[in-house]
Amino acid sequence: MKTGIESLSFYVPHYYMDLKTLAEQRGLDHNKFYTGLGQQRMAILPPDEDIVTMGANAAREAMKNINPATIDTVMFATESGIDQSKSAAVYVHGLLGLPSTCKSFEIKQACCSGTAGLLMALSMARVQPKKKVLLIAADVARYGFGTPGEPTQGAGAVAMVISADPKLVALEPENGSYTDDVMDFWRPNYMDEALVDGKYSIKVYLKALAECWNQYVRETGRDFDYFDHFCYHMPFTKMAEKAHRHLAKYAGEQSFSEEELAQQIAPSLRYNRLTGNLYAASLYVGLASLLEDGPDITGDTVGMFSYGSGCVGMFFGGYVLEGYRQHTKKDVHQAILDGQRELSYEQYREMYAHELPKDGSQYHTPIHQTGHFRLFGIDEHKRIYAPAHTLEAPKPENAASEFNTIRQKKMREKIAHVA
Repeated sequence: MKTGIESLSFYVPHYYMDLKTLAEQRGLDHNKFYTGLGQQRMAILPPDEDIVTMGANAAREAMKNINPATIDTVMFATESGIDQSKSAAVYVHGLLGLPSTCKSFEIKQACCSGTAGLLMALSMARVQPKKKVLLIAADVARYGFGTPGEPTQGAGAVAMVISADPKLVALEPENGSYTDDVMDFWRPNYMDEALVDGKYSIKVYLKALAECWNQYVRETGRDFDYFDHFCYHMPFTKMAEKAHRHLAKYAGEQSFSEEELAQQIAPSLRYNRLTGNLYAASLYVGLASLLEDGPDITGDTVGMFSYGSGCVGMFFGGYVLEGYRQHTKKDVHQAILDGQRELSYEQYREMYAHELPKDGSQYHTPIHQTGHFRLFGIDEHKRIYAPAHTLEAPKPENAASEFNTIRQKKMREKIAHVA
């Protein structure tokens, strides 16, 4: 039985800043970012968006042509959580009007939490093949203003439907993993910005990659040339290139030239250059780029490495299914990227400085309405979400019911019709 990715969609905010603009403000040659990091843009989050709105936007597209009655579980992977107790998955569940029978929860382990959710979802699909999992990975990569990490910021979300009826990629059950308690990157609860030891983090990333590969080889007996393509977690695009050369050397691969090695990962890099770091969503934006930016790769094998600082790594693989091209969201993704609006440095600073109140007082966020959902604000310590076209923010106690009633009714009618 095949299990894997039936649908995949990503969403990034409507705004971005060209890293050339940041370089000019920092008195640097822009090629330090364009070439040194492999990054051209970073997506900028407006005040009325967060991981919930981005995740809901990505999931809305991923759920097209999927019967909501088949969704058994909603998983939300993030390291940018907005509540210590209530999961972002529950908010998205409400915004999408999914069945009340869905299990909904949040997963955390830095940037590899999306992959942790994926492996869990695959196991669930194998046990109950008639049920599907909606897996969302959404994050805001934010570093101190003027720090070395600043040009590797970004924001966005990926949503995937995982099932026993995959349309894009069938994923194999074997995987290699590695865990070590290190402090290469972290963000305490009392801080909005992440802390990172950049050089050490790269070193740990590469060690985790080698260790994951070792276990994967022991599990499968496969070697490097089993895979036609590779996708990596990308805190910045050049990291994927560095990782791939490292793995090839570590695996003792001698038959591929530098040019051939570059071609194994080149199609997976395009989107990340334009979105910036998306943390838990990063690897899967790379997978979307591989499937959508290049020639037909039906039947090709793909090796994937996920890394989460702190640290946990996972390596796994799969193969591209026949007819996958008619199920990608290429046009949607290109329209999102083409429709982004460039910000000036001053506008970036203003959005960076925006904060929600920390005393729970009533607050209405500035209106941008760039997606299908928005964060209206805070009232009595409660975050208020609704479809972007809603004219007035719902009251906290009625926030879910006010905009879910019609959506739930339509969903029940659709389920009844299918039945």
